[in-house]
Amino acid sequence: MEGHDRDEAVREKRDAAGKSVVAAVALTGLKLVVGLMTGSLGILAEALHSALDLVAAVVTYFAVRVSDRPADREHHYGHGKVENLAALFETLLLMGTCVWIVHEAVQRLFYRKVEIEASWWAFGVILFSIVVDVNRSRMLQRAARKHGSQALEADALHFATDVWSSAVVLVGLGLVWLGGRMGPAWGWLAQADAAAALGVAIIVVGVSVRLGRRAVAALLDEAPPGLTAAVAAAVADVPGVQSVGPVRVRASGAETFVDLTVDVARSAALEEAHAVAVAVEERVRSVAPRCDVVVHVDPVKNRDESLPRTVSAAAARLGLRTHGVHSHEVRGRYFLDLHVEMPEHLTLAEAHAAVDRFEAAVRAELPHVQDIRSHLEPFAVPLDEPPPLTVATETDLAARIGAAAAGVFGAGRCRVDRLHATPGGIDAVLTCRADPRLTVGEAHQLAHAAEVCLRSQVAGIGQVLIHVEPEGRTGAPL
Repeated sequence: MEGHDRDEAVREKRDAAGKSVVAAVALTGLKLVVGLMTGSLGILAEALHSALDLVAAVVTYFAVRVSDRPADREHHYGHGKVENLAALFETLLLMGTCVWIVHEAVQRLFYRKVEIEASWWAFGVILFSIVVDVNRSRMLQRAARKHGSQALEADALHFATDVWSSAVVLVGLGLVWLGGRMGPAWGWLAQADAAAALGVAIIVVGVSVRLGRRAVAALLDEAPPGLTAAVAAAVADVPGVQSVGPVRVRASGAETFVDLTVDVARSAALEEAHAVAVAVEERVRSVAPRCDVVVHVDPVKNRDESLPRTVSAAAARLGLRTHGVHSHEVRGRYFLDLHVEMPEHLTLAEAHAAVDRFEAAVRAELPHVQDIRSHLEPFAVPLDEPPPLTVATETDLAARIGAAAAGVFGAGRCRVDRLHATPGGIDAVLTCRADPRLTVGEAHQLAHAAEVCLRSQVAGIGQVLIHVEPEGRTGAPL
């Protein structure tokens, strides 16, 4: 579906650019013929302006075709910058137009007299030009907004200014016609055509500056106004994000590239951190729909992080592991006792130096700790998971374990719920029932006695968990 939408967007952009080329060809030819027939500098200026519009429209057409090509081996970020180059090219063409119009207008105002025929042909072609430019400017603007195309937007703005410049020329021609009707005393109105041409030049300069600034800003990777702050504000509300770091945004044609850093609790598992990054990407795309997002996740200390988590994180940064972390207070002083695992090949001196660095890191994060005592040991070697128990073996073990537990709790009062083979032996989970009037301490003593009994009678037992329930409790029978 996404590929179909992209193909449809490409087709619509090319169709809009192609129609603009056709309109530019018609207007250029028509204005040139009428301008030569009437001698109007205003119309000739408009003809040259339209000729440059034609060149710009052709450049836009090819720029739109190239910019929609996907990224390849040489262009990792796609070809979107072609649209920005096309917009800059249009700017240079418009500035060139201004130089010629201003020069010719000054010549006619002060040094050379040219007879102008304000015929109905002249008025007709300008009116026709205004109608065409209004329609194609709206068409291009709709396509530019829908697909985020800077090249089409530049073309739309270009033709929108043509409407105003044509209106200025129309006023100039009207004043020339009025001067001819009112007699020789009003002959100075003939210069209104040249003045109108200067007005066209002023409009074109304004448009050129705007287009040029935007094109150069995009080529220099200037962040789109307000987008950086909008992205940072949106991402800050994503669950799991502690804070938002640097946000970098740049535009390339219709595409936007966003790189940002978010801080996530270092206690989060890898999958949890990845889920936060995915949520951040979705939130960024809600602000900038057509964008490529890269999220860098930085682990940071959580505000409510537990002491063992803090100690474990400090060890992990140095390539160590910890377990058996115990903290206690003696007369207002806090102490930590823990086990530190490290590579077995280290010498005692190297291991002691590593632990010194680890303890310094812990004190930096937990300044209230007065003293740390570490027991050094090599990394625990993971054992291979043993094969699962066969049905016959499990049945035999369950009978023997149940009989051993029944020797303490009584016949029919114990049930073996699960047996599981682990590297440390056979883990067993049992449920036993006892007199409901027993205290917790007495029930615990029974469970401990049953565990000792079954360990003595059944070899290879690992962990044992005995769940004690009050006899007569509603539920499934043992």
